Amino acid sequence: MNNDRIFALSSGFGKSGVAVIRISGDNLDEFAKHIIGKKNHELKSRHAYFCNLHDDNGDLIDQCIVIYFATPNSFTGTDIIEIHTHGATAVINKVFEFLSSHNMRMATPGEFSRRAFMNQKMDLSDIDGLAALLDAQTDRQRQFALKSMLGGDGEIYTAWREQMIEIAAYAAAILDYDSDDLPQNISEKILAKTRELYQEINKSLSRYNISRTITHGFNIAFVGETNVGKSSLFNCLVGSNRAIVSNTPGTTRDVISAQIDIDGYLVNLSDTAGIRDTGDEIEQMGIDRTKSEIDSADLILHVFANETNTLPDDKTIIVINKSDTIKTRNNKNAIYTSTTSDTGIDELLNAIRKKMHSILDGAENTLVINARTYKLLTDTEHELNSALENFDGNYDIFAEHVRVAADNIGKILGTITANDVMDATFSQLCLGK
Repeated sequence: MNNDRIFALSSGFGKSGVAVIRISGDNLDEFAKHIIGKKNHELKSRHAYFCNLHDDNGDLIDQCIVIYFATPNSFTGTDIIEIHTHGATAVINKVFEFLSSHNMRMATPGEFSRRAFMNQKMDLSDIDGLAALLDAQTDRQRQFALKSMLGGDGEIYTAWREQMIEIAAYAAAILDYDSDDLPQNISEKILAKTRELYQEINKSLSRYNISRTITHGFNIAFVGETNVGKSSLFNCLVGSNRAIVSNTPGTTRDVISAQIDIDGYLVNLSDTAGIRDTGDEIEQMGIDRTKSEIDSADLILHVFANETNTLPDDKTIIVINKSDTIKTRNNKNAIYTSTTSDTGIDELLNAIRKKMHSILDGAENTLVINARTYKLLTDTEHELNSALENFDGNYDIFAEHVRVAADNIGKILGTITANDVMDATFSQLCLGK
């Protein structure tokens, strides 16, 4: 493995109180002593040293804190030095210049995590969890990603793979050994275990949309005819004037989006163009996009400005807006709102919460499935199904299907991996990770 001395800014760019610059490589203890100014002293691992950082000309770069992490007890499994400086761009650039002069290079995105993987500090499912954690904007996203990063998903995948390897081994053994030398009823047992694994993976795949929703957000679309107050209602929930509000029909001609946090879940709100017959080409494009938003929405707020007999479904909440102008309230299946007087807004939010929780609660038992793992899990499910559906007493073919399934799980973990799989996984991370 290439253990060049690499460095990167692990904290974000921009003005800040503290910036963390991370260095990884072999035998960094002497360099750590050099920058701390303790060449002839014992260096303590995981100890914070306050020092004046000087360049090779003796000029002061900054006052900083330096922490040395000795191999193998570090994030990457190699020696690591963290330099905590003031977060000024000029200071960061000067430290980078200093490190470059000592035969160090800037790390590529995800290179620190790649080293952690190569040194068996993390598997690829842990890396996927780390990427999700770095993207987390809400508390639910944080909890979801943290479980995966700390090995929760990896434990499940490892258990599945070990069972598949065992099944394939016993299936092959049936061909080579007398029945007296094998466990009793081994044929029935491996078929039952294969069926159980298939059902577990099928259940995980069926919850893929939940994983996607927590990771990328719960999609809510405001739909309805023109001039029913969708934009006013959208602005009320967002808390700012994101959408233009006018009495002129057809004001909203494109999808306007905003994100809010409801009970720790990321929610993507989309204010869509009013649906009506129009000869305006641009407005028609907006209506076409509205139909696309409806298809991708997890929940639809169907907004009316007058009484309606329209009934909701599992994906729809009926909202009768401008209720301050309506004398009757006969639709027991609708929520009556008025953005002018804030009437019904709390009731609408509670209805949204109820819908969200009915879909997303229990996600702590869901794997963090991204596009890469979804494809591999789908292939795994297919191989196990083929092993079961096509079984005609030929244990050789059965064993091969289960072995390929185990290989697919191995690719999720990185136990069996191709370079393109690794590149796709690590490239989603930032510098310094």
